[in-house]
Amino acid sequence: MKRIPTSLLWLAIALTGMALVAGSFIMVAWLKLQPCPLCIAQRTLFMLVGMAALVAFFTHRNPAGRIAGGLAVLTALSGAAVAGYQVWMQHQPANMFTCGADTNFVEDIVYWLGQHVPVLFDAPGVCQDTALLIFGYSLAIWAVVAFVACAVLGLWALLRRDNE
Repeated sequence: MKRIPTSLLWLAIALTGMALVAGSFIMVAWLKLQPCPLCIAQRTLFMLVGMAALVAFFTHRNPAGRIAGGLAVLTALSGAAVAGYQVWMQHQPANMFTCGADTNFVEDIVYWLGQHVPVLFDAPGVCQDTALLIFGYSLAIWAVVAFVACAVLGLWALLRRDNE
């Protein structure tokens, strides 16, 4: 069986990150969804995963590529944590936890970005909202799956002995 080249793994991660970001913009526009601060944080982390993986794709044979790949994996794990937190919030009793009341660090950054670049970072939604379900699961759950998949592929690419 032929091995999948390391560069192809990084390209798959980069394209996945960028496709998910594009998909989030399309869903907001077409389905009139209102992203929450944690949704915007996840969108930003998918952008960063995609950019780091793209750098790793072009430089995977040298130390800069390994650093970029490591950043992609760490960013994907951070994204899984943010999305996991949102999933947890969505499963709490109504109004027990809300984003926006007592803002945390992530929400403060998103609100600041939203003031400066509202087209990308405006977050009028509520974090506990599950307005759209795909196969019965919220977008936050799907984000956890995507972030974990990116992290696993990235670790696989980093731990390979050869850098084809």
